[in-house]
Amino acid sequence: MHAKLKTLTAKLKALAAILMLYGCQTAPLPPLSQVPRVELERFMGPWYVIANIPTFIEKGAHNAVENYRLDKDGSIATTFTFRAGGFDGPEKRYEPRGFVVDRGSNAVWGMQFIWPVKADYRISYLAPDYSMTVVARTRRDYVWLMARTPTISEADYARMRQFIADQGYDVSKLERVPQRWDAKPAAGN
Repeated sequence: MHAKLKTLTAKLKALAAILMLYGCQTAPLPPLSQVPRVELERFMGPWYVIANIPTFIEKGAHNAVENYRLDKDGSIATTFTFRAGGFDGPEKRYEPRGFVVDRGSNAVWGMQFIWPVKADYRISYLAPDYSMTVVARTRRDYVWLMARTPTISEADYARMRQFIADQGYDVSKLERVPQRWDAKPAAGN
């Protein structure tokens, strides 16, 4: 009995050491910022993707635009379009549906590409004039910096890049999305 207790104690100590090492290697993430209130009607419309940590479908995207429309049932019809691989590449179009999860703030959504899965989608930053936004995820795997115009100033980009870093993202993975427009995209794009 004494030998079994010794073996169990040794195993528990080893497990505790492993857990302590694991804990030392992974620093806790800072709390993810979330805007206190989003006026959904003002948030609707086209947003140019300025930079992102891209999902697999967005790799190599050019002229990426996310467009939102509030439907009568309270869900958000979303149209995401871009050119694959270059400005002359084939147009890709995705139409996920957004569902407001936090009605108190309207800043937390579930974005559904495939039923029944709703991906975490949080409006982490929103300029007071609704000209620029950062959409983040608690897992810190993807992030989108978007604006109402195809380009933003270098100062704004640097400030938003720092904001994203402060949220716990690895900004070395942040990629600028090339934008070149002769005319503004149609409201449905």
